[in-house]
Amino acid sequence: MMRSLWTAASGMKAQQTSLDTISNNLANINTTGYKKETTAFQSLLYQTIQERTNDTNGVVKPIGAQVGLGVKVAAITTSYNGDGELTASEGDFDFGINGEGFFMVEMPDGSIGYTRNGHFILAVDTAGMTLSTADGYAILDTNGNRITFSNDLDASRLYFDNYGNIYYKGDDNNPVPLNISIGMTQFNNPSGLDKLGGSYLGASLASGEPRVEGLDPNLKRSIVKHGYLENSSVQAVDEMVDMIVTQRAYEMNSKAIQASDEMLQQANNLRS
Repeated sequence: MMRSLWTAASGMKAQQTSLDTISNNLANINTTGYKKETTAFQSLLYQTIQERTNDTNGVVKPIGAQVGLGVKVAAITTSYNGDGELTASEGDFDFGINGEGFFMVEMPDGSIGYTRNGHFILAVDTAGMTLSTADGYAILDTNGNRITFSNDLDASRLYFDNYGNIYYKGDDNNPVPLNISIGMTQFNNPSGLDKLGGSYLGASLASGEPRVEGLDPNLKRSIVKHGYLENSSVQAVDEMVDMIVTQRAYEMNSKAIQASDEMLQQANNLRS
């Protein structure tokens, strides 16, 4: 009887983690560039009650008897299949990604982070103007350098094409290339990226090394839409349905614990 108690308890713990993931999805339903997360489950070890044996007539039984010992959370995966909807933005330096790329960001510790959140600003200091995230982290170009401009440059004349190449419009309004491109990278396994918080991601052994668009000829380049932002890929209706299913599974596991407790109580009350 104790086996059923621990099995049902493992189910409750797993469903609680699933509900935590759903809650995080709903909390980030308006987060720019956020990708939906899904909880994956895996069965635990099985206890063999009866091996494959012969019956009383010597006939081999086709199957034995094994009892599962519960469930565990195998992974919480992030789905990067499909782009979030692009919506027009009033930001002068907002960019939406249509494709599999990630923006490259210089993190405070000097490492390179990655993000799909294209809400950028021009940070102004004595050294010039730097294209940065809302947190003040510099955006990097294709060569891994900060994207900076001189203070005397008219930022309203900057022009960005669909591949992140930057131009400057002169007095004749013709765009002149600045030979600077917003850096975009792809990963063989983007689901393996480490989440650093604040919409930032970090490369890991699971994700593989970053592959820079424009330098790797085998990559299909992403479209970078200036004046747009990528919405979250979370669908509220789907999350609400998943929440109901998770809640019902949690309740059924709690009922199994209650039933096991009642059966144990009856066994303890038996009189010889």
